[in-house]
Formats: sequence, C-alpha cells, structure tokens
Amino acid sequence: MNRFPCLLLLLAATLAPTSGARAAGGAHIVDDSEVETPGTCHLETWITRFVPGDGYLNLGPACTSTLMPRIEMGATYQHYWDQVINAPLLGPTFKFNFFPESTGVGLGLGLNAGMNLTTGTVGIASLIMLVTIPLDERVKINVNGGWNYLSNFPSQNSAFYGIQVESKVAWDVSLMLEYFGREPGITGAQIGLRYTPNDSWFDFDFLAGNIFDGTSAKFFTVGVTVRF
Repeated sequence: MNRFPCLLLLLAATLAPTSGARAAGGAHIVDDSEVETPGTCHLETWITRFVPGDGYLNLGPACTSTLMPRIEMGATYQHYWDQVINAPLLGPTFKFNFFPESTGVGLGLGLNAGMNLTTGTVGIASLIMLVTIPLDERVKINVNGGWNYLSNFPSQNSAFYGIQVESKVAWDVSLMLEYFGREPGITGAQIGLRYTPNDSWFDFDFLAGNIFDGTSAKFFTVGVTVRF
C-alpha cells in the first residue's frame, strides 16, 4: 500500500484536538484557537474514506467548564484501517486558550495522545500552537505549528504546520480551505463546507482533500458535531 494515505489517517488522528463550536477543528486537520463555549459539551464524529477504500473513523466528546472557561478537556476514540494498519486508538485531548480571537489575535495550545488498544503502546501524540487571525466578521485565518509523533513511521518525531482560511459564505454555511504539511516533505490540502442550520446546536461537514505525492491520494470526509 502507498504510505501516504496511511500517513494522513494517522496525521488526522494525532492532529484532531477538540474544536470550538461553529469554528474550525472537527473533521478539519487545521484547528482554531477557540475552546468550546463554557458550560457546553460536544460530540464530534466523522469518517474519512480514501480512494480506493482505506478509512478512518473518529468519535470525540469534549467539554468546557464555566469554572475553567479557557480549558477544553475531552477524549477521542479513533479507528483507522488499511492494508498495513488496522487498530483503534484511545486517548485524552486538551485545548488551552490563552487569548480569545476577540482580542484581535487568538492564541491557543492543543495537546493530545492516543494509545494503540491492540499493542498497548503510544501510537500518536501532538503539541500544536493554534493562532486565529480574524479579518472581519465573516473571514478568519487559522495557523497551526508544532510537534507531531507517529509511531509507525521512520520519522516518528516531526514538525507539523498548517494554514486555513475560514469564511462564512451564507447565513448558515461556512467554507474552509486548508493546506498542511509534516516534515520531511509530506503536504496536502482539503476544502469543505460546514452547514449549521439556523446556527443551531449541530454542524454537518462535507470535505474533499488530496495528498500531494506520486499517486495523488484523494480522500473524502463526512462529519457531524452535536453540542449539548
């Protein structure tokens, strides 16, 4: 099997920190700096399918307490399958918001890790700085950068970077375009729509992406986030 689809499955797993409501994160690889609304929880679910058929499933509950309004805590169950790897991952996720985007530039830190439930070893981990730059009420830019660990690859410890443009294009529809990479030399892009009916308590994500390698691995994602 080509190693790049496998890498993206792991990359999506390890770079899937909990996300703010009606914001980036979720099924996107690039996240924003904001935590969930204090006093609110959410459940993020999505499934990614590659062409011709490898896949990745994510289930991630998380909450932000009113007592600690800048800390989001959760857990993530992730399962990915291909010709090389077929194992579930389970681990904690945290996001710390240092400065909200309402101050002009948002700054946060996302941390997570996942244990391979088959082997009992640490399979993934990440520590990513999260920056959000609001351009106006409808458009903002999210920039990520930090450390990424993947146990199944020769370059286990690597740098990760990503940038995303997020724009509200209609009353309840947002368009997101992102570009991301993991050193040495792994890059990809993803575009998608997020539909939040009447700005309510749930979102739908529809995304398509590509890993830029010799075989040009394409992937498609459908996700649902529910807040409660």
